[in-house]
Amino acid sequence: MSESVTVGVDGTRESHSAVDWAAREALVRGVTLQLLQVRETGVYPYSPIADDEVEREWAQHLVNELLDELHRRHPELNVTVETASGRPSHVLADVSAETDLLVLGSSGLSSLLGFIVGSAALPTVAHSACPVVLVRARPGDDHGAGDHDGSHGRTSAEAFASAFPPPETEAETGEIVLGVDLQRPCDELLAFAFGSAARRSVPLRVLNAWNLGGRRSMRPTPIPPGMHGELLTAQNDALAAALRPWTERHPDIKVHAEALVEQPAHLLVEAATQASMLIVGRRNRRSRIGTHLGPVTHAVMHHARAPLAIVPYD
Repeated sequence: MSESVTVGVDGTRESHSAVDWAAREALVRGVTLQLLQVRETGVYPYSPIADDEVEREWAQHLVNELLDELHRRHPELNVTVETASGRPSHVLADVSAETDLLVLGSSGLSSLLGFIVGSAALPTVAHSACPVVLVRARPGDDHGAGDHDGSHGRTSAEAFASAFPPPETEAETGEIVLGVDLQRPCDELLAFAFGSAARRSVPLRVLNAWNLGGRRSMRPTPIPPGMHGELLTAQNDALAAALRPWTERHPDIKVHAEALVEQPAHLLVEAATQASMLIVGRRNRRSRIGTHLGPVTHAVMHHARAPLAIVPYD
């Protein structure tokens, strides 16, 4: 496996934001940035252009403009380009086995000239071998996937240049929020979170949303008076114990950890409003059948505005 960050490219505003995020991530990791275009094929491939040659020329033009802008902004960054054909979720899942990190623009359905990224996000996350980061366009950006490249006459490079905030804003310097489930400890998730915080020199906020009735409870379990505080203290102690090996390994990272009685997805989405990244985990199931995404991961994929990292673990 090559040391790289791979980002899906399709010309949309979300894709441009994903490229910028991936470029900065590749820089802090000191690895190559790989731009990946996936041309959808199948029984009903979507493309408003019937001429394959025109489609290929458009794709090459898009990549050339992005390369020019990336080289202008990050001359020290090594960038490569890969083009593949097939069902996007399958291609992206296969690519995930050959890269350190996969970055996708997130907007629901996102398609342009047969090159699809956004619509493949859900199945790709479900079957990816590496962590996947979903990046939305900037809040307040009224250009969506249906606007194709969102440029209104601008070049792709100009659209790219306006698709993200300037350096040293909250998007880069805000804390990282990590959601953990103490019933499913996972070294992969903690390693990714602490590594991300260390590379960025930002605080890490670790949250455990605790249901007093248990994970599968549909309603709260009655708690005798006076026991609520004791149980919550015990849960916070368990959280601190789970994090202790990692905080000792990374003494320079400021860590705030808290267990709360709250609905997990709501807690994480609210906590990550001003965060530079939200991180959650996903059990790594090998079958290609089904999505294999828990309700919390599924919910934050739809509602979190911060870049969302989903980390697979065994």
